[in-house]
Parts: sequence; C-alpha cells; structure tokens
Amino acid sequence: MYFLLTINRFHNTAENLTFVKITINMKFFIDTANLDQIREAQDLGILDGVTTNPTLMAKEGISGKEAILNHYKTICEIAEGDISAEVLSTTYEEMIAEGDELAAIHPNIVVKIPMIKDGIKALKYFSDKGIKTNCTLIFSAGQALLAAKAGATYVSPFLGRLDDISVDGLNLIEEIRIIFDNYMFDTEILAASIRSPMHIINCAKIGADVITSPLVSILNLLKHPLTDSGLAQFVADAEKMG
Repeated sequence: MYFLLTINRFHNTAENLTFVKITINMKFFIDTANLDQIREAQDLGILDGVTTNPTLMAKEGISGKEAILNHYKTICEIAEGDISAEVLSTTYEEMIAEGDELAAIHPNIVVKIPMIKDGIKALKYFSDKGIKTNCTLIFSAGQALLAAKAGATYVSPFLGRLDDISVDGLNLIEEIRIIFDNYMFDTEILAASIRSPMHIINCAKIGADVITSPLVSILNLLKHPLTDSGLAQFVADAEKMG
C-alpha cells in the first residue's frame, strides 16, 4: 500500500510527489521445516508464514519427492499464511514443472525460486499465472530489482550470509526499500538469514515487509534482564501479601 507523503511546488510549474510504501503490519515467518517449532510459533499467535529450503528439509530427515510433498501438506495444515516451498531444479522447464506441482498442494504455497537467469523467467511465468513466488538467494539490489520486474511476490535478501563476508546486510535491505518505494513495486522484502534479535529490530526500523527467522531469534525478542528481575520482584511481593 502506497501513500502520498509530500507535495512540493516549484515556481507553480511542477510538482514533486513522494510516495512511500506503508507496511501496516510487519510479518513474522519462521524459517524451519521442524513441525514442532512451527506449532510452537503458531501457538504464540504471531506467525504469518513459513519458509523452508532443501537444507532445512534434510535437517529433518525429509528426502524423496513424495516425502517432501507430504511434509509441505502437513506444514500447510499447521500454519496459517504463506508457506515458501523451494524448487530443486535449476532449468526453466524443470522449475515451472516442479513449481506447478508445489503450487497445487495448497493455496498458501509460495513457489521459491533461485536468483538465476532461468529463475527470472520462471518468476514471470508464475506471476502471469497468479501463483505467488519468493525469489531466494538475493545478495544485491540489482538482483532484487530484476526479481521485482519479473513479478516476484517476495524477494529474500540474506543478511547473515553477507555479514559473514564483512558486507553490511542491513544496507542491502535499505537499498532495496528505496528502490521499491521509488517505483511502487508490490514485491515485498522478506529479510532472511536472520541471526539475532537485533537483525529483526533493525529490519523493522528500515521497513522490511517480512522477516523470516529461526524460532530462537523470535523467542529471544521476549527476553530482557529487567523484565526478569521486575517479574521476580512482583512475584516476591505478591507472596508477602499472602
């Protein structure tokens, strides 16, 4: 959703209109294929979706086409909101065949496509069909721009992996936000490779539409030593009151 922010008139001959995208409610996705963690996040009442990838599937011992498809079905039964399911193929024809099969599982499935040349073509194909997509492995603003032009529903810039090579991942989020706002792209910024609660807070300050995070980072947002000590004091005082 975009709103008019300012109107500046110059000598009564032109107007400079500035629009900004307003995300009404930042979305929280959990980045896992672990069913228990998905249930726990869903029970918190703040979960908006799930992201997965082949590595996370393997971590849960899920392998083979039938097992993977069934696992996605189970995730869709547990969690509300968009569920990113990643294609394993890297050629256009194979990606669209695999993506069509994934999309048929459930209306909430988002086909996750890698940022490669054939991936851009696949994004356009799915966009034209009205199928949601998540372009993954975004490490530059140019990649995000191409994905948005192709109609991606989400782009997933990887903060932690950039930080690992001493590149400012948050700066990338900021660059993408500016570009998307300049041209009013509907594509949402899904900040991925979240490593800490501060990543989440900084993404919120910049204006990322979505963060996807391990459960532990979300739960760590609950914690503060003054909250713990304050609660302990309240409990102790309540006990004294009988």
